[in-house]
Amino acid sequence: MVSDTGLLPWYERMRAEVPDPDVFDVHTHIGANDPDGFSCTRAELVDYLEHLDASAFVFPMHEPDGYPAANDMVAAEAAASGGRLFAFCRLDPHDSPLEEARRCLDNGARGIKLHPRAEGFTLDHPKLQDVFALADEHRLPILCHAGRGIPALGRHSVEVCSRHPGLRLILAHAGISDLAWIWREAPDHPNLFFDTSWWSPSDVQALFALVPPGQILMASDAPYGTPAFAATMAIRHGLQVGLHPDAVRGVLGAQARRLVEREDPLDLGPAPGTESLSRDPLLERVYAFLLSGIGQMFAGVDPKETLALAALACDVGPGEPHGPIYDAILSLLEARANYDPTGDGRPSRFSPGIHLVIVAAALARTPDVPLPEPPSF
Repeated sequence: MVSDTGLLPWYERMRAEVPDPDVFDVHTHIGANDPDGFSCTRAELVDYLEHLDASAFVFPMHEPDGYPAANDMVAAEAAASGGRLFAFCRLDPHDSPLEEARRCLDNGARGIKLHPRAEGFTLDHPKLQDVFALADEHRLPILCHAGRGIPALGRHSVEVCSRHPGLRLILAHAGISDLAWIWREAPDHPNLFFDTSWWSPSDVQALFALVPPGQILMASDAPYGTPAFAATMAIRHGLQVGLHPDAVRGVLGAQARRLVEREDPLDLGPAPGTESLSRDPLLERVYAFLLSGIGQMFAGVDPKETLALAALACDVGPGEPHGPIYDAILSLLEARANYDPTGDGRPSRFSPGIHLVIVAAALARTPDVPLPEPPSF
């Protein structure tokens, strides 16, 4: 994971707006065998959670050789975490999923993780139907990867939630695979949830604006993101769309705490709608350049010229009411230009400092939310 030390003052400033949160990250991994080269230990994850006094759902990373041993490892590490980690078992429907789910529940698992893209299945897989019935019976949360490359995920998710009202299905990554329409289904399916582990402010703000806050759960996707980043962005986007601090506290962790304890979910009111979203054309110019730069960084292309245009777009002159936002964005771009990765041996699949540009893009979309004084990166 990248260092989140520079983001902690931002989180503390946001916590002043939403005091006394029970922070609970619903999407974290540990493991060392993922083919993408990323890894995370229990000690590393707990250290990042302790920055926020947070808890987390935790499950294995991708394990090409199967999940029973990895599930046992996660259960043992959760038991050794001092109450910060709650183990989920990861299931492959091609490998006795019902038996593995029962075995893991007996071993202390508190929920289930499914990854249709990694394991190559859809949610209508015949061997998952008994797993869903088991989750319905025990009021279990099931977190499901919801990125690209998963045919019919949204339709199957709605069908599962309708058939099994006791289970709690959490679509990861803001449900981006089907967010264009599935938000309309959310109010009629209160056991359908979405986590916030995604980088694009446009997607995350659409989620916060269109889905009831009681069905949104803060998530980092650690080690690909950090809990401090996820919590800070959840607060900023929640406040920008007009959520009350009590609803934001629900997103940050109060709702997840109820799910892990198998209690009835909180009703945190309806979706706030889009009226509070920023429509400032000058900030939109900055955002467009930043988003283009992020795309280049994900593709391994040098974003220097695009980010230079973003910086020029911040040169709006004196008297601009959003002047502090432009100054903060410029400080982030400068920090990115001088960013020195930790050099801890982890792979650098994406351009170093991309997280700083993602924060800058989020600022362009949350101009009405307070900043720390001074911006600290």
